[in-house]
Amino acid sequence: MQSRPLGKTDIHLSAIIMGTWQTGKSMWTGIDDAQSEKAVRAAMDAGITTFDTAEVYGNGHSEKVLGKAIGSRRGEVQILSKVFSNHLKYDQVVGACSRSLKNLGTDYLDLYQIHWPPGSFGAKPVPMEETMRALTDLKDQGKIRAIGVSNFSLDQLKTISEIGPIESLQPPYSLLWRHVEPDTLAWCRDNQVTVLAYSPMAQGLLTGKFGPDHRFEKGDHRSGNRLFQSDVYPHVLTALDALRPMAEGKGITMAQLALAWVIAKPGVCAIAGARNAAQSADNALAADVQLTEDELEAMDRISRPVVDRIDDNPVQWKW
Repeated sequence: MQSRPLGKTDIHLSAIIMGTWQTGKSMWTGIDDAQSEKAVRAAMDAGITTFDTAEVYGNGHSEKVLGKAIGSRRGEVQILSKVFSNHLKYDQVVGACSRSLKNLGTDYLDLYQIHWPPGSFGAKPVPMEETMRALTDLKDQGKIRAIGVSNFSLDQLKTISEIGPIESLQPPYSLLWRHVEPDTLAWCRDNQVTVLAYSPMAQGLLTGKFGPDHRFEKGDHRSGNRLFQSDVYPHVLTALDALRPMAEGKGITMAQLALAWVIAKPGVCAIAGARNAAQSADNALAADVQLTEDELEAMDRISRPVVDRIDDNPVQWKW
Protein backbone atom coordinates (compact mmCIF):
# COMPACT_ATOMS: atom_id res chain seq x y z
CA MET A 1 0.00 0.00 0.00
CA GLN A 2 1.30 3.43 -0.93
CA SER A 3 1.43 6.00 1.86
CA ARG A 4 1.30 9.79 2.05
CA PRO A 5 2.73 12.08 4.74
CA LEU A 6 0.10 13.97 6.70
CA GLY A 7 1.00 17.62 6.21
CA LYS A 8 4.22 18.56 7.96
CA THR A 9 3.89 15.81 10.59
CA ASP A 10 5.69 12.48 10.82
CA ILE A 11 2.33 10.68 10.49
CA HIS A 12 1.83 8.65 7.32
CA LEU A 13 -1.59 7.73 5.91
CA SER A 14 -2.44 4.97 3.47
CA ALA A 15 -3.13 6.34 -0.02
CA ILE A 16 -6.51 4.57 0.09
CA ILE A 17 -8.38 5.50 3.27
CA MET A 18 -11.51 3.67 4.36
CA GLY A 19 -14.38 6.09 4.88
CA THR A 20 -17.14 5.16 7.32
CA TRP A 21 -20.01 7.56 6.68
CA GLN A 22 -22.13 4.61 5.57
CA THR A 23 -21.19 2.71 8.73
CA GLY A 24 -23.23 5.21 10.75
CA LYS A 25 -26.36 4.06 8.84
CA SER A 26 -28.07 7.47 8.98
CA MET A 27 -28.76 8.75 5.44
CA TRP A 28 -27.89 5.32 3.99
CA THR A 29 -29.88 2.14 3.44
CA GLY A 30 -29.03 -1.54 3.63
CA ILE A 31 -26.12 -1.18 6.07
CA ASP A 32 -25.42 -4.04 8.49
CA ASP A 33 -23.13 -3.59 11.51
CA ALA A 34 -21.61 -7.06 11.28
CA GLN A 35 -20.78 -6.52 7.61
CA SER A 36 -19.32 -3.09 8.43
CA GLU A 37 -17.03 -4.63 11.03
CA LYS A 38 -15.88 -7.26 8.54
CA ALA A 39 -15.26 -4.49 6.00
CA VAL A 40 -12.96 -2.67 8.44
CA ARG A 41 -10.99 -5.82 9.25
CA ALA A 42 -10.70 -6.74 5.58
CA ALA A 43 -9.38 -3.26 4.85
CA MET A 44 -6.67 -3.68 7.49
CA ASP A 45 -5.77 -7.10 6.14
CA ALA A 46 -5.50 -5.60 2.63
CA GLY A 47 -3.04 -2.91 3.74
CA ILE A 48 -5.34 0.04 4.42
CA THR A 49 -4.11 1.63 7.64
CA THR A 50 -6.22 4.81 7.77
CA PHE A 51 -9.90 5.13 8.73
CA ASP A 52 -12.01 8.28 8.55
CA THR A 53 -15.14 8.84 10.63
CA ALA A 54 -17.06 11.67 12.32
CA GLU A 55 -19.24 12.30 15.35
CA VAL A 56 -22.21 13.13 13.11
CA TYR A 57 -22.13 9.79 11.23
CA GLY A 58 -25.09 8.16 12.90
CA ASN A 59 -24.60 10.31 16.01
CA GLY A 60 -21.52 8.34 17.05
CA HIS A 61 -22.62 4.96 15.70
CA SER A 62 -19.95 4.90 13.00
CA GLU A 63 -17.26 5.61 15.58
CA LYS A 64 -18.51 2.82 17.84
CA VAL A 65 -18.58 0.23 15.06
CA LEU A 66 -15.17 1.32 13.81
CA GLY A 67 -13.63 1.18 17.28
CA LYS A 68 -15.04 -2.28 17.91
CA ALA A 69 -13.78 -3.56 14.56
CA ILE A 70 -10.25 -2.21 15.09
CA GLY A 71 -10.10 -3.57 18.62
CA SER A 72 -6.60 -4.60 19.70
CA ARG A 73 -5.09 -3.51 16.37
CA ARG A 74 -5.21 0.18 17.28
CA GLY A 75 -1.44 0.50 17.04
CA GLU A 76 -1.53 -0.56 13.38
CA VAL A 77 -3.85 2.19 12.18
CA GLN A 78 -4.52 5.92 12.00
CA ILE A 79 -7.97 7.07 13.10
CA LEU A 80 -9.35 10.34 11.76
CA SER A 81 -12.54 11.89 13.13
CA LYS A 82 -14.39 15.20 12.88
CA VAL A 83 -16.25 17.69 15.03
CA PHE A 84 -19.49 19.04 13.53
CA SER A 85 -20.34 22.68 12.84
CA ASN A 86 -22.69 22.92 15.84
CA HIS A 87 -19.89 22.01 18.29
CA LEU A 88 -17.23 24.61 17.52
CA LYS A 89 -17.18 26.58 20.78
CA TYR A 90 -14.24 25.79 23.03
CA ASP A 91 -16.08 23.57 25.53
CA GLN A 92 -18.10 21.93 22.77
CA VAL A 93 -14.97 20.91 20.85
CA VAL A 94 -13.44 19.43 24.00
CA GLY A 95 -16.67 17.57 24.80
CA ALA A 96 -17.07 16.27 21.25
CA CYS A 97 -13.51 14.98 21.22
CA SER A 98 -14.05 13.21 24.53
CA ARG A 99 -17.17 11.49 23.17
CA SER A 100 -15.36 10.43 20.00
CA LEU A 101 -12.49 8.95 21.98
CA LYS A 102 -14.95 7.00 24.14
CA ASN A 103 -16.91 5.79 21.10
CA LEU A 104 -13.74 4.64 19.38
CA GLY A 105 -12.23 3.04 22.47
CA THR A 106 -8.97 4.94 22.13
CA ASP A 107 -7.13 7.67 24.02
CA TYR A 108 -5.98 9.66 20.98
CA LEU A 109 -6.97 10.58 17.43
CA ASP A 110 -4.32 10.77 14.74
CA LEU A 111 -6.22 13.62 13.06
CA TYR A 112 -9.16 15.68 14.30
CA GLN A 113 -10.95 17.77 11.68
CA ILE A 114 -13.50 20.58 11.62
CA HIS A 115 -16.22 18.88 9.57
CA TRP A 116 -17.85 21.99 8.08
CA PRO A 117 -16.94 25.69 8.34
CA PRO A 118 -18.40 27.80 11.16
CA GLY A 119 -22.04 28.74 10.49
CA SER A 120 -22.80 25.72 8.28
CA PHE A 121 -26.26 24.10 8.46
CA GLY A 122 -27.67 26.96 10.49
CA ALA A 123 -25.17 26.67 13.34
CA LYS A 124 -24.24 29.89 15.10
CA PRO A 125 -20.88 31.08 13.73
CA VAL A 126 -17.97 30.68 16.13
CA PRO A 127 -14.69 32.56 15.64
CA MET A 128 -12.06 30.26 14.15
CA GLU A 129 -9.65 31.48 16.83
CA GLU A 130 -11.82 29.93 19.57
CA THR A 131 -12.14 26.60 17.79
CA MET A 132 -8.43 26.46 17.02
CA ARG A 133 -7.58 27.25 20.64
CA ALA A 134 -9.54 24.18 21.72
CA LEU A 135 -7.93 22.01 19.04
CA THR A 136 -4.45 23.23 19.91
CA ASP A 137 -5.05 22.50 23.60
CA LEU A 138 -6.26 18.99 22.74
CA LYS A 139 -3.10 18.48 20.70
CA ASP A 140 -0.92 19.73 23.56
CA GLN A 141 -2.69 17.24 25.85
CA GLY A 142 -1.93 14.36 23.46
CA LYS A 143 -5.59 13.66 22.73
CA ILE A 144 -5.13 14.49 19.05
CA ARG A 145 -1.95 14.32 16.99
CA ALA A 146 -2.85 16.70 14.17
CA ILE A 147 -5.53 19.20 13.08
CA GLY A 148 -7.37 19.33 9.76
CA VAL A 149 -10.44 20.84 8.11
CA SER A 150 -13.15 19.53 5.81
CA ASN A 151 -15.34 21.31 3.25
CA PHE A 152 -13.45 24.61 3.67
CA SER A 153 -13.06 26.95 0.71
CA LEU A 154 -9.58 28.05 -0.23
CA ASP A 155 -10.12 31.44 1.43
CA GLN A 156 -11.33 29.76 4.62
CA LEU A 157 -8.39 27.39 4.53
CA LYS A 158 -5.94 30.25 4.17
CA THR A 159 -7.59 32.14 7.05
CA ILE A 160 -7.51 29.28 9.52
CA SER A 161 -3.97 28.31 8.50
CA GLU A 162 -2.83 31.72 9.73
CA ILE A 163 -4.35 30.94 13.16
CA GLY A 164 -2.87 27.49 13.74
CA PRO A 165 -1.25 24.48 12.04
CA ILE A 166 -3.58 22.80 9.55
CA GLU A 167 -2.27 19.53 8.14
CA SER A 168 -5.11 18.46 5.86
CA LEU A 169 -8.12 19.47 3.82
CA GLN A 170 -10.96 17.02 3.16
CA PRO A 171 -12.98 18.12 0.10
CA PRO A 172 -15.22 16.23 -2.32
CA TYR A 173 -13.02 15.28 -5.25
CA SER A 174 -13.40 12.80 -8.08
CA LEU A 175 -13.03 12.58 -11.82
CA LEU A 176 -16.54 14.04 -12.10
CA TRP A 177 -16.38 16.58 -9.22
CA ARG A 178 -13.34 18.81 -9.50
CA HIS A 179 -14.01 22.09 -7.71
CA VAL A 180 -10.62 21.99 -5.93
CA GLU A 181 -8.82 22.22 -9.26
CA PRO A 182 -6.58 23.99 -9.88
CA ASP A 183 -6.18 26.65 -7.19
CA THR A 184 -6.90 24.71 -4.00
CA LEU A 185 -4.86 21.65 -4.98
CA ALA A 186 -1.93 23.85 -5.94
CA TRP A 187 -2.10 25.83 -2.68
CA CYS A 188 -2.25 22.65 -0.63
CA ARG A 189 0.71 21.18 -2.48
CA ASP A 190 2.76 24.34 -2.03
CA ASN A 191 1.91 24.56 1.68
CA GLN A 192 2.24 20.87 2.55
CA VAL A 193 -1.45 20.39 3.31
CA THR A 194 -2.51 16.85 2.49
CA VAL A 195 -5.76 16.48 0.54
CA LEU A 196 -8.10 13.73 1.73
CA ALA A 197 -10.55 13.36 -1.15
CA TYR A 198 -14.00 12.16 -0.17
CA SER A 199 -16.53 10.70 -2.62
CA PRO A 200 -13.66 9.73 -4.99
CA MET A 201 -16.03 7.32 -6.74
CA ALA A 202 -18.71 10.04 -7.00
CA GLN A 203 -20.81 8.24 -4.38
CA GLY A 204 -20.80 5.04 -6.38
CA LEU A 205 -21.45 6.54 -9.81
CA LEU A 206 -17.94 5.80 -11.05
CA THR A 207 -18.32 2.12 -10.18
CA GLY A 208 -20.51 1.88 -13.27
CA LYS A 209 -23.18 -0.07 -11.36
CA PHE A 210 -26.04 2.40 -11.83
CA GLY A 211 -28.08 2.24 -15.02
CA PRO A 212 -30.12 4.94 -16.76
CA ASP A 213 -33.27 4.16 -14.75
CA HIS A 214 -31.65 3.76 -11.33
CA ARG A 215 -33.68 4.93 -8.33
CA PHE A 216 -32.31 5.05 -4.79
CA GLU A 217 -34.26 3.63 -1.88
CA LYS A 218 -36.13 6.06 0.34
CA GLY A 219 -33.75 7.51 2.93
CA ASP A 220 -30.63 7.25 0.75
CA HIS A 221 -29.15 10.75 0.58
CA ARG A 222 -27.51 10.06 -2.78
CA SER A 223 -30.81 10.74 -4.53
CA GLY A 224 -30.02 14.42 -3.97
CA ASN A 225 -26.54 14.28 -5.48
CA ARG A 226 -26.33 16.79 -8.30
CA LEU A 227 -24.57 14.32 -10.57
CA PHE A 228 -27.74 12.20 -10.53
CA GLN A 229 -30.00 15.06 -11.65
CA SER A 230 -31.67 14.84 -15.06
CA ASP A 231 -29.62 17.62 -16.68
CA VAL A 232 -26.30 15.94 -15.80
CA TYR A 233 -26.89 12.20 -15.41
CA PRO A 234 -27.15 11.34 -19.14
CA HIS A 235 -23.71 12.88 -19.67
CA VAL A 236 -22.40 10.86 -16.71
CA LEU A 237 -23.62 7.65 -18.37
CA THR A 238 -21.90 8.63 -21.62
CA ALA A 239 -18.64 9.20 -19.73
CA LEU A 240 -18.94 5.83 -17.99
CA ASP A 241 -19.42 4.09 -21.35
CA ALA A 242 -16.14 5.66 -22.50
CA LEU A 243 -14.28 4.75 -19.29
CA ARG A 244 -15.41 1.13 -19.19
CA PRO A 245 -13.12 -0.13 -22.01
CA MET A 246 -10.16 1.55 -20.30
CA ALA A 247 -10.82 -0.34 -17.06
CA GLU A 248 -11.40 -3.60 -18.91
CA GLY A 249 -8.19 -3.14 -20.89
CA LYS A 250 -6.20 -2.79 -17.67
CA GLY A 251 -7.96 -5.72 -16.02
CA ILE A 252 -9.35 -3.59 -13.19
CA THR A 253 -12.76 -2.50 -11.99
CA MET A 254 -14.30 0.89 -12.71
CA ALA A 255 -14.03 1.69 -8.99
CA GLN A 256 -10.30 0.95 -9.01
CA LEU A 257 -9.85 3.15 -12.07
CA ALA A 258 -11.63 6.04 -10.32
CA LEU A 259 -9.56 5.66 -7.14
CA ALA A 260 -6.31 5.35 -9.08
CA TRP A 261 -7.06 8.64 -10.86
CA VAL A 262 -7.45 10.44 -7.52
CA ILE A 263 -4.29 9.11 -5.88
CA ALA A 264 -2.28 9.82 -9.03
CA LYS A 265 -2.45 13.47 -7.89
CA PRO A 266 0.54 14.47 -5.69
CA GLY A 267 -0.29 14.73 -2.01
CA VAL A 268 -3.81 13.33 -2.37
CA CYS A 269 -5.39 10.34 -0.60
CA ALA A 270 -8.75 8.82 -1.57
CA ILE A 271 -11.39 8.11 1.08
CA ALA A 272 -13.36 5.11 -0.15
CA GLY A 273 -16.39 3.72 1.64
CA ALA A 274 -17.18 0.00 1.78
CA ARG A 275 -20.29 -1.89 2.84
CA ASN A 276 -18.60 -5.29 3.06
CA ALA A 277 -15.25 -7.08 3.09
CA ALA A 278 -15.16 -7.64 -0.67
CA GLN A 279 -15.49 -3.91 -1.40
CA SER A 280 -12.71 -3.10 1.08
CA ALA A 281 -10.34 -5.57 -0.56
CA ASP A 282 -11.19 -4.29 -4.04
CA ASN A 283 -10.64 -0.67 -2.99
CA ALA A 284 -7.22 -1.46 -1.56
CA LEU A 285 -6.06 -2.93 -4.88
CA ALA A 286 -6.47 0.49 -6.51
CA ALA A 287 -3.17 1.51 -4.88
CA ASP A 288 -1.40 -0.90 -7.23
CA VAL A 289 -2.85 0.62 -10.41
CA GLN A 290 -0.49 2.75 -12.50
CA LEU A 291 -2.02 5.20 -14.98
CA THR A 292 0.02 6.58 -17.86
CA GLU A 293 0.00 10.24 -18.86
CA ASP A 294 -2.01 9.31 -21.95
CA GLU A 295 -4.58 7.52 -19.81
CA LEU A 296 -4.84 10.45 -17.41
CA GLU A 297 -5.33 12.85 -20.32
CA ALA A 298 -8.00 10.58 -21.83
CA MET A 299 -9.87 10.42 -18.52
CA ASP A 300 -9.74 14.18 -18.23
CA ARG A 301 -11.16 14.56 -21.73
CA ILE A 302 -13.91 12.02 -21.10
CA SER A 303 -15.01 13.73 -17.88
CA ARG A 304 -15.18 17.28 -19.24
CA PRO A 305 -18.75 17.15 -20.63
CA VAL A 306 -19.91 16.33 -17.10
CA VAL A 307 -17.61 18.68 -15.19
CA ASP A 308 -18.50 21.62 -17.43
CA ARG A 309 -22.20 21.24 -16.57
CA ILE A 310 -21.66 21.65 -12.82
CA ASP A 311 -21.84 25.16 -11.36
CA ASP A 312 -19.39 26.66 -8.86
CA ASN A 313 -21.24 25.43 -5.75
CA PRO A 314 -18.87 22.86 -4.19
CA VAL A 315 -21.61 21.10 -2.19
CA GLN A 316 -22.60 17.91 -4.01
CA TRP A 317 -26.17 17.63 -2.78
CA LYS A 318 -29.40 19.56 -3.19
CA TRP A 319 -30.34 19.82 0.48
